[in-house]
Amino acid sequence: MPELLALDNVTAGYGESVVLEGISLSMQEGDSLALLGRNGVGKTSLLVTLMGLTRLHGGGIRWRGRDITRMSTHERAHAGLGWVPQERYMFPSLTVEEHLTVVARPGEWDVRKVYELFPRLQERRANMGNQLSGGEQQMLAIARALMVNPSLLLLDEPMEGLAPIIVQELTRVIRALVVERGMSVIVVEQHARLALSLTKKAIVLDRGRVVHESDSDSLMQDPDTLNRLIAVA
Repeated sequence: MPELLALDNVTAGYGESVVLEGISLSMQEGDSLALLGRNGVGKTSLLVTLMGLTRLHGGGIRWRGRDITRMSTHERAHAGLGWVPQERYMFPSLTVEEHLTVVARPGEWDVRKVYELFPRLQERRANMGNQLSGGEQQMLAIARALMVNPSLLLLDEPMEGLAPIIVQELTRVIRALVVERGMSVIVVEQHARLALSLTKKAIVLDRGRVVHESDSDSLMQDPDTLNRLIAVA
């Protein structure tokens, strides 16, 4: 499979502060990656670095063999990086359907298909963004990212603060995207076992560095290592 994304010895942070140090990783088309680690180790910073929102102190980023190190955020989105931020960023002045259509780009995903994936959004299509529950907002955030027709979907804590029934629904959706549609994803998730169950590969960060890299199944079957790296009981 051709290379989709590669980070070569990336060091990045905010201003003069370095958060990520010497990060190297690569993904092929159709790969799925769980990005794990304790709070504050740089997981979200890695995603926003991929979107061009941190200061790069060293290293480089390639997208399908092209150097995108200096590419702007909107150019990265147009190139095929889809980001679902932890904060969701709903617009109170836009309806559900307007959230979707305002970002739409040509491709497989359109309003009809995301409504098939999230029937609840179709029921709420005339509601404003701030009239949705937390779970519905998360569905809309994922659906909005799909409307960009990304080649790689970046999911930052998609299950945070959600009711168990919504977690089950979103787990089903993400698994369908990965397994049935072969979408490339990077998942940052505090529930390590859940993230591992959704992905093929895993990377664990500690203090801004990669300290473990393996396939997800192997890490799932090694509770001692998982507990040592992430403090999972």
